[in-house]
Amino acid sequence: MTQKQWLMLINRQLHLPRASDMDVQTENVAKDSKWKTPVTEALGCRYPIIQTAMGWVSDANLVIATTKAGGFGFLAGATIAREDIEAQIQKVIAATGSSNFGLNFHMFQENAMQCVELAMQYKLRAVSYGRGPDQETIARLKAAGVLCIPTVGALKHAIKAVQLGADMITIQGSEGGGHTGSVPTSILLPQVLEAVSVPVISAGGFSCGRGLASALAAGAAGMAMGTRFMMTSDAPTPENIKQCYIDTKEPQDIRISTAVDGMRHRMLNTPFVDKLERASGMKRLWIAISSARQWQKETGMSSMHMVKVFFKGLREDPSATATLIMSANQPILLQKSMVEGKPEAGIMPSGQVAAAIESLPSVEVLIQQIITQADSCIEQLLARRTNGISK
Repeated sequence: MTQKQWLMLINRQLHLPRASDMDVQTENVAKDSKWKTPVTEALGCRYPIIQTAMGWVSDANLVIATTKAGGFGFLAGATIAREDIEAQIQKVIAATGSSNFGLNFHMFQENAMQCVELAMQYKLRAVSYGRGPDQETIARLKAAGVLCIPTVGALKHAIKAVQLGADMITIQGSEGGGHTGSVPTSILLPQVLEAVSVPVISAGGFSCGRGLASALAAGAAGMAMGTRFMMTSDAPTPENIKQCYIDTKEPQDIRISTAVDGMRHRMLNTPFVDKLERASGMKRLWIAISSARQWQKETGMSSMHMVKVFFKGLREDPSATATLIMSANQPILLQKSMVEGKPEAGIMPSGQVAAAIESLPSVEVLIQQIITQADSCIEQLLARRTNGISK
C-alpha cells in the first residue's frame, strides 16, 4: 500500500477530508463529525467507544454514565437477576431519554430468551453475546431493529457469526479480560478485517486515546473496553477491589487460567485462583463442593445432591466434575469479589491493560481524555503523512 492509499484509508475511516482538501476545511463542520464511523452511525453514539458488559459491573448507572459521555454501553444481562433486568433497562431509558444502549446475554443462561424479548420490546439499539443465539433468533432481533454484535476471539468464529447474521463483530484479543482467546489483538484484527464485510470493533488491550487512534488507523470502526470502564469512579465495584487492580503493576500478574471452568480466563492472580491452580483433581473437587455448600442458597444445590455429585466425581473424573461445579458457581465467584469485596473468596477478571492504569476518573473525564489524546495522535499522523506525500 502506498503512502497516499494509506492516508486515504484513515480519512475514509474517520470521514475526514482528503489530504488535497484539508486546506479548505471550515469550522462549519460539527465539532464531533470527525469521529463518525460505521459504529457511531449505526449505534447513535457520539464517539466510537464501546463499554463492554462485565458481570456485576455493567449496571444501569455505568451505562448511563457512558451514554451521557458520548460512548455506547452494554448492560450485563447475564448477572442481573431475572426480576431486575427490565427495571435496569427502564432506568437507563429514563436517565438518557433514549434506548441507544445495549444488552448482553449468553444463550446458556436460564433467562436468555427473556433478554431477547426485552431487547425487542424496548427497541434497544443492540445486543451483544459470546455463545450466541441461533440464526432464527438473530433474524428476529434484526427484524425488530436490534443490531446483533457478537464478541469473538478467533477468525473462524467471526466468519461464522457473520454467516448467522451479525451486523457487526467485536474482536477480543488475548490481552482482554475474562473469557478470552489465544490470538493477540494485533494479529486478530487484521485477519477479521480481511475476512468479513461488516464493521469491526476492536477490543483487548485498550485504555487510552492512543489505542483508539491505532484501532481506527488499522481499519476498525471502533474500540471497546471493559477493564478501563470498570476502573472508573462510576463503576459499582467496591473500592478495595478497584484498589487491587490499581495495585497490579506487572502484566504477567494478570494471568490466564483454566482452573475455574476449563476455559481460558484472564484474571488477577488471587489466592483463590492460585489455590485452584495448585490443587490436585481430588482437592479441586473438594474446593468446588465446599464453595457450592458455602453458597448453597444461591446455587440452589441441596445437601443430598452435593453428596451425590461428590461420590459420582470420585468414581468418574474428579477434575472434570470439579470444573463443572465451578462453572455453575462462576457468577457467585464473581459476586464474591466484584460485589461483596472479598478478593480472597472469588475471581477478578481483568485485561492485561490494568497494569498500565493508575487512576479512577469518572467515565465522562475518561472519554474526554481518550478523545483529546486520540485527536492529537491522528492529527500528528495525518500531518506527517501529508508532509511526506507533498514532498
